[in-house]
Amino acid sequence: MVYGPVSSWRLGRSLGVDPICAAEKVCSFDCVYCSLGRTTEKIIERKIFVPTEAVEKSLGKVLPKVKPDVITFSGTGEPTLAKNLGEMIESVRRLSKLPIAVLTNSSLQFKKEVRRDLVKADIVKGKLDASNAELFARVNRPHKGIAFWKVLKGLKRFRNEFAGKFALEVMFVPHNKELAADIAEMVKEIEPDEVHINTPLRPSPVAPLSRAELEEVEKSFRGLNYISVYKTKKPPKISRVIGKEKIKRLKR
Repeated sequence: MVYGPVSSWRLGRSLGVDPICAAEKVCSFDCVYCSLGRTTEKIIERKIFVPTEAVEKSLGKVLPKVKPDVITFSGTGEPTLAKNLGEMIESVRRLSKLPIAVLTNSSLQFKKEVRRDLVKADIVKGKLDASNAELFARVNRPHKGIAFWKVLKGLKRFRNEFAGKFALEVMFVPHNKELAADIAEMVKEIEPDEVHINTPLRPSPVAPLSRAELEEVEKSFRGLNYISVYKTKKPPKISRVIGKEKIKRLKR
């Protein structure tokens, strides 16, 4: 349930907390590009996967042994599916003064209780890979209970409620690259603090865009505070890793 630190091009040295910790991927999406493979359990009902006390105990043992830049909730599925996410964030806050980040697919941010949990973090990285319902269905393959308009509504409401750093990632693949301008317009409406322009450089079922293709995409995001995966300085590799077996499956 605690792994790393791992090198993240977005966060630096990140010590991971997996609030799902399942043998297979549990998510509200089944994105075509996901490096974890197909979603085994596609759900939107929140529940407790890992007791808060177990996370607190595990993190308490690991923290004295490592020197991360941030503690990040991510892992084998969508973190906001964990009903006790807010409790976990509060627990981490008691153990460490490090910034706390949550990487979410933004699918459940239309729910008040999810936003109430997320605002407890220092950094939240959401995502938006589509500009319309049809593209959303093709790229993210969501649970039938998630509509595209709900995702947009949740993102906008969260932006207004969150006082921390809110980043929004857009994962570009061949499916959505031609609609980069439309996606950028929607991102501008949400007004994130930072935009992460990404493409799947790690092993993925979908081919990544080339550097030249992503540079073309970047033109649509001019005027926004964005960082692009090909142009970002990669953090140094970390020699000491806790939970190395799990890391192989947790791609960043």
